[in-house]
Amino acid sequence: MRHCRLWTAEGAPVAELEALSFRLRFGAVAVSAEGVGGVETQPEFRRQGHMGRLLRQALTGMATRVDVAFVSDGIEGVYERFGFVGAVAEGHLVVPVRNVEQATGVEPGTAVPGIRDGSPADLPAIVHLYNTAHAQRPWTHARPPDWNRLVPRTTWKPGSRTLVLQRGSATVGYAVLEGRAFGDPLGTTTVDELVAENATATGRLLAAVARLCWQRRLSAFTVREPADSLTGRVARQMGCTYQQGFPPSGGMMAAVLNRSSLVRTLEPELRRRAASRQPDTDHGESLDALRRGELIPDDKALIRLLLGYWSVEDASAQGTPIPDRYQDLCTAWFPGGGSPSLPTPYAHRLDRY
Repeated sequence: MRHCRLWTAEGAPVAELEALSFRLRFGAVAVSAEGVGGVETQPEFRRQGHMGRLLRQALTGMATRVDVAFVSDGIEGVYERFGFVGAVAEGHLVVPVRNVEQATGVEPGTAVPGIRDGSPADLPAIVHLYNTAHAQRPWTHARPPDWNRLVPRTTWKPGSRTLVLQRGSATVGYAVLEGRAFGDPLGTTTVDELVAENATATGRLLAAVARLCWQRRLSAFTVREPADSLTGRVARQMGCTYQQGFPPSGGMMAAVLNRSSLVRTLEPELRRRAASRQPDTDHGESLDALRRGELIPDDKALIRLLLGYWSVEDASAQGTPIPDRYQDLCTAWFPGGGSPSLPTPYAHRLDRY
């Protein structure tokens, strides 16, 4: 983490932000990136342009180290001026308890075999399951072996509760529930993550969450997993609602800092996508055109296409035309998230900064 600060001539603090280093997925390739966070201006210096000056200086420094920058939770109407654009839609599943009971055959309120509360000792298995399920998903961080972003529980602050599904000595699935602060009403149950190795295990975890809802007299629960994940597919078969929001401004945003270098780094990923349509064709000239900006000159459109937030059809509808000679190739390069060659871009809450 780097701290970027502005000071007065007398040494008084004016504004500051944090630049966080990490690696982020664009499908099968992870790239070095930096994220903007902790943005703050002292009250007496606000509305004087200091943050804009600081952010420009910070992005100039980032461009010497990485090719792409991110904002985890951008303020509406601010970051667009610095080249950022919304690149991930917020989505979640709403699962009726009754549907889970009918699909799994588990009687209301009945304990699900193999389910227990998790502990820190389960984290290595949780990390392995998560990376296996999501490591090639755009915007996703592959978790290191020592990962622990679970929220600690205190009296007045809700923490994470983990359910683990055990089969023999192996952990085959887990669910991380968002905790409730002391005194909160029992109005909702939210699952931050639910990952399992197969559909049967996924169904059992959903049944365990449904049991908690039955005890709280709730008719449905929320699961923060993408619709094209295994959890999403199992829930859709049971019957659920997928709610997705596309903010016009703010939210999870990205910006290209060095176009040519970024495209060069992602060339193996683009060739992987193109292989599904044109497996025996070398696309060197087309990649050169993409690097130089002759093809898709708008960097904001490019970052959305690379991450899968947009497909070629989306870009064309938003005023980014694709020349006829590149149509087939760009359709393979930029199929949009949720396709066989490119999962939906998604940012799990426990990995956001």
